[in-house]
Amino acid sequence: MKIAILSRNAKLYSTQRLVEAGRARGHQVRVLDPLRCYMRIDSKQLVMHYKGKEIADYDAVIPRIGASVTFYGTAVVRQFEMMGTFVVNRSDSILRARDKLRCLQLLAQQGIGLPATVFGDNPDDTTDLLAMLGKPPHVVKLVEGTQGTGVVLAEKLSSSRSVIEAFRGLYANFLVQEFVKEAKGADLRCFVVGGRVIAAMKRQAKAGEFRSNLHRGGHAEKIVLTPAETDTAIRSAAVMGLSVAGVDLLRSRRGPLVLEVNSSPGLEGIEGATGVDVAAGIVEYIEQRQRRRAAKARRAAAAP
Repeated sequence: MKIAILSRNAKLYSTQRLVEAGRARGHQVRVLDPLRCYMRIDSKQLVMHYKGKEIADYDAVIPRIGASVTFYGTAVVRQFEMMGTFVVNRSDSILRARDKLRCLQLLAQQGIGLPATVFGDNPDDTTDLLAMLGKPPHVVKLVEGTQGTGVVLAEKLSSSRSVIEAFRGLYANFLVQEFVKEAKGADLRCFVVGGRVIAAMKRQAKAGEFRSNLHRGGHAEKIVLTPAETDTAIRSAAVMGLSVAGVDLLRSRRGPLVLEVNSSPGLEGIEGATGVDVAAGIVEYIEQRQRRRAAKARRAAAAP
């Protein structure tokens, strides 16, 4: 197969591992910067060019679209979809997961456990908004934040008001969540590929920090999920329509709670903590999908 990886940086660990895994299994793999892909959109012909040359012969695309290029990156993914190329995570699914508020609303609609969350716009409603959530501590999050940025723990009601006021002053979109104390600064990253959890790790925040992100100094270890946690991770990825996803959970007294569903989860932390070759798992999933597509095409061709 000929596989394209959409990534702004070919030197990133996750991108390199996917290249290595694909080539180790005998495939041609190329990294394409999505911002260098440009397209002609026409009802009679769909065309994609990259650095002056047409590209139309890829069997599969693995999107690694960063938050800063979501709009353009998903347009490129959508063009590949319209050209008939198999895309691991479709453009609409990436957009669905990238919007944290929309993600939570869709998960809640399906009865999946979440931390209680409130969202509002008008400053006049702040008092009632926080009353809807309950007593502090509160976690205030930027909707567009990644890797723990734009996440603030407010331990007093006055602190919650101050943070909300500051975010509103920046015209930022944010939401406010309950603080799940019993999680003790830890969360679970579940790596879902093709409807299965192929690796899972527990991330523990460093002393004095409540954010468990490895970029924030947290540490990770391999973890065995409960059946409820496994089911929640798989269902969450399915609701988002993602074939490859990093689902972050908290352990609570009322069961697993979903913090976030990531459409471009990093591989370094999970592979290092678990020893699982996640990159190979992604490539193997693509192979399986392509075999099924080929078999379906053969049956269609043979039908009278």
